[in-house]
Amino acid sequence: MAAAAPRQVRVMVLPFPAQGHVMPLMELSRRLVDHGFEVDFVNTDYNQARVLASLAAGREAGAAVHAGINFISLPDGMGPDADRTDVVSLGQGLPAAMLSRLEELIRARNTRWFVVDVSMMWARDLAATTGVRVALFLTYSAAIFTLRTHIPRLVEDGIIDESGDVQRNERIQLSPKMPAVAASELPWTHVGKNPESRRALLQSAIKDKQAYALADAIVCNTFREIESEALALLPKEPLVIGPLVASKSTSASHFWPEDLTSLSWLDGQEPSSVVYVAFGSITVFDTKRLQELADGLVLIGRPFLWVVRPNFANGIDEGWLDEFRCRVGGMGLVVSWAPQQRVLSHPSVACFISHCGWNSTMEGVRHGVPFLCWPYFADQFLNQSYICDIWGTGLRICADERGIVTKEEIKDKVAQLLGDEGIKTRALSLKSRACASVVDGGSSHQDLLKFVNLLRKQ
Repeated sequence: MAAAAPRQVRVMVLPFPAQGHVMPLMELSRRLVDHGFEVDFVNTDYNQARVLASLAAGREAGAAVHAGINFISLPDGMGPDADRTDVVSLGQGLPAAMLSRLEELIRARNTRWFVVDVSMMWARDLAATTGVRVALFLTYSAAIFTLRTHIPRLVEDGIIDESGDVQRNERIQLSPKMPAVAASELPWTHVGKNPESRRALLQSAIKDKQAYALADAIVCNTFREIESEALALLPKEPLVIGPLVASKSTSASHFWPEDLTSLSWLDGQEPSSVVYVAFGSITVFDTKRLQELADGLVLIGRPFLWVVRPNFANGIDEGWLDEFRCRVGGMGLVVSWAPQQRVLSHPSVACFISHCGWNSTMEGVRHGVPFLCWPYFADQFLNQSYICDIWGTGLRICADERGIVTKEEIKDKVAQLLGDEGIKTRALSLKSRACASVVDGGSSHQDLLKFVNLLRKQ
């Protein structure tokens, strides 16, 4: 009689309901499935509908969803027309909407391990009620995480008050090889629609500090060669498994359908000629900033690929975009969403004008692409400091006294970036180290195997 096949270990994965959080946790889920796990991936109802609509619009069937990943969706506690770009309000309603349902699911599915986005720290409470083991996953840099744990010290030193408002605008740097950031650019100062929500975010971070060390594991989407000092400051020894960059597009994690015409267009461009411009899933421009950016892309005189998602700018419509497309002709391509990892790996791409979200930062690093940094909010200013000050793989794009980035600034910085051989060399060196970390025997690959072995322990 043949021996029974070993029972698959079931892991539940819970991202914060935003594009930049869903993507890396989906990639981690794919890797866990490749190691024999079954994954229950928890989206909100709202985001799951967006993913399914995106797959349908891209004419992709269930094959786009990795076998072994089971989608579960739960309410997010917001009405159908609520503003989900207010991430603080969104986050505040999630525990009441999801906790009891998650507890039921964990018990019903005999889940032993729960991989929780650190932005969903409240879910760690389920360890006490269900016995599930919890691994916290950092969707941002280790440096940001350590900065969060230092919030009480920043308050004590009088740099910020208990609402997160800046009292002394000093530059904050926790150790010499870590990035520095101005107090006015700390992550929580640009998140939330009002002071009350920012205060709530700050107080939540202070409260969470006590629980970090109680997690069974802390997992980081970074690699040791670039964040060794920040990683050493974490509350417990982390498992460092990044960069989590998919070998191919992970369609089931995207809220908008990818426009694959961008790849065929790139095929027709000269090597290292294209300026790629993308600002992630949350950045919003007003019409003045949008027009300066559009004029700047024309002024640089190089081919460009520009991602303008449906909610990227207030006050523009498809007519404005059609007019701009006619204006630039074949010199530029405007798409609503791009297969970014495939774009960044394309030989025709010369540089990346980016908001410096951590996913985009890791993807740019992994593919050796120089950056022009244009941060919008949250951790992006500190990521900019990594890129420009620590790694030396990019330049800042600077606003004028009105807070506007002019078309001349865009033209000049593109020319400066692409004329700097040192930046190109350092970007390629960083790429080499990133690639070495994830191959067999690399530091991140070894930590991934440690994580896999930990999850197999019942």
